[in-house]
Amino acid sequence: MHILGVIPARYKSARFEGKPLADILGKPMIQHVYERSRRAGCLDDVLVATDDVRIVSAVNRFGGRAVMTSESHPSGTDRIAEAVAHSDADVVVNIQGDEPMIDPVMIEEVVAPFRSGTDAGLVTIKKRVLHEEDYGDPNVVKVVTDPAGYALYFSRSLIPYPRKRTVHFKVFEHIGLYAYTRDCLLRLSSLPPSPLEEIESLEQLRALENGIRILVVETRCEAQSVSVDTQADLEKVRRLLQGASHD
Repeated sequence: MHILGVIPARYKSARFEGKPLADILGKPMIQHVYERSRRAGCLDDVLVATDDVRIVSAVNRFGGRAVMTSESHPSGTDRIAEAVAHSDADVVVNIQGDEPMIDPVMIEEVVAPFRSGTDAGLVTIKKRVLHEEDYGDPNVVKVVTDPAGYALYFSRSLIPYPRKRTVHFKVFEHIGLYAYTRDCLLRLSSLPPSPLEEIESLEQLRALENGIRILVVETRCEAQSVSVDTQADLEKVRRLLQGASHD
């Protein structure tokens, strides 16, 4: 089984232009993501898919692999699909380019079901929400699953909503790490953005709305990870990595 990790990296982010090249302790953010991804023993190769020659140049400088893709893709999934259209990969892992603290163990976790023979076309990750202030935070995307672990829905709203809190009430955050069979990825990217996807601004809803089942694995990782969407997020990551380097 050939497993390929792909990191989509767009230069013109609405909230933080050029963030893949933002400096973190002397390295561009994309290099941190790439190097952490390479530590996942399940990946046969790692590739950056971008829309900007500056990112290609940065990746080449640190010895990584990068390919140019169209500027018009509406999501990272679509960008990755272009990058692997002629690849022989059996499984493709979508590794977010703004997660410079990603734990390689999570990459192993999202790939594991394919190694075990799952018939799911798409696998992703969840973790338990432990802080009540995150329940109402729209930036903390929630997921609910059926007893077999397949996603029922993803939302920026609180799901499930507890009319009465019981011992069964648990909230899970969706971690935006995906693994797809190549066929599932190409099918997904051929579909137009769906109504719920556009309402919630969550690309995984395109899969659910088109009958693609999503297996959701609960991570055992406890390490903190920060998605860099703003300058404040970048400063937080710098502090955390600086502290880790002194431990």
